[in-house]
Amino acid sequence: MDDSPIRVVGVIGAGTMGAGIAQVCSQIGWEVRLHDTLPGGAEAGMLRIEEFWAKGIQKGKTDANMVEEWRTNIIPSSLEEAAMRSDLVIEAVPERMDLKNDIFRSLDRLAGEDTILATNTSSLSVEEISKSTQKPERVVGIHFFNPAPVMPLVEIIPAVQTDEHTLNSSVELIKSWGKTVVKCKDTPGFIVNRVARPFYGEALRIYEEGVADFATIDWAMREIGGFRMGPFELMDYIGNDINYTVTETVFAAFYFDQRYKPSFTQKRMMEAGYLGRKSERGYYDYSKEMPKANEDREIGKKILWRILSMLINEAADALFLNIATKEDIDLAMTKGVNYPKGLLYWADEIGIETVHTTLVSLKNKYSEDRYRPSPIFQNMLNQNKKFY
Repeated sequence: MDDSPIRVVGVIGAGTMGAGIAQVCSQIGWEVRLHDTLPGGAEAGMLRIEEFWAKGIQKGKTDANMVEEWRTNIIPSSLEEAAMRSDLVIEAVPERMDLKNDIFRSLDRLAGEDTILATNTSSLSVEEISKSTQKPERVVGIHFFNPAPVMPLVEIIPAVQTDEHTLNSSVELIKSWGKTVVKCKDTPGFIVNRVARPFYGEALRIYEEGVADFATIDWAMREIGGFRMGPFELMDYIGNDINYTVTETVFAAFYFDQRYKPSFTQKRMMEAGYLGRKSERGYYDYSKEMPKANEDREIGKKILWRILSMLINEAADALFLNIATKEDIDLAMTKGVNYPKGLLYWADEIGIETVHTTLVSLKNKYSEDRYRPSPIFQNMLNQNKKFY
């Protein structure tokens, strides 16, 4: 690519994420070529964007004249037009490797030689996607968070063959959109979807053991832990089907490591069609009054401490395996999923020894590899070190 700024972006996939990415680009004045693989999909994506803008106007947060200008920046297009006219193409189709590979084979054939090809995958291998092209060096992961116009974080994931120009151009480009960028290795779940797994998985385990119900676990994480949403509220918001699929993908990709084992509770909820808010029924029945939590603070502290210890362990292990820097790991969790503190910073506050002791106690109690502490803790204790 030459030194001129990228001004045309192709977005492939006009669902929730694709439409959100298209909206982000249009609002900074860039031309967006929006394509969806389903007939009428791009138009449906435009309706999603229009609804978002209409709510902004209604709340006085968006100017109607600006919306008119932004609207003209988005052009529903064929795949050929989106590929051939764009300097950057971002794929945002469902998380199916076969579908993504088909699209990248077509993009590789149609796009200009210097066009950057990016995938918005949340958990699949960027390297495997890049292998479907003849120029894997121009393929990179650019992972936005939902809703893309609101959430500041974007993970940038180079594949093994991604060249420095593609990586650096992508980082600078996304920063110019006003987003917070973190870089990470191409490992399952990247930073956020890997580190956050215990927020859901351990909460489900606590429920399955009969320690507390959904409402009490959510209350503990919100009111005592300071999280914006509890795990069951958040799974209902994300969608049980989406959350379960990511867990299943990460579990398989990590060679069935027990730390990421999916829950039968969540699987059965998904099979029953209890997908969360979008189906009016998930862990909560949204047609009824919300259940009351047992606001026993001693129980709440135990719930928080168990889930938090597992989250810290996951963040620490990501650092141990050089998935990302400690700063980017903490930034990803505060900006990507609104955690009240960076997990590694939080570990320093609590004490490394306290976290390690808790994990060892859980492993001894359950005799499960799920609770094994990251080796980084013992290394740090031996050297009397903190994360910061």
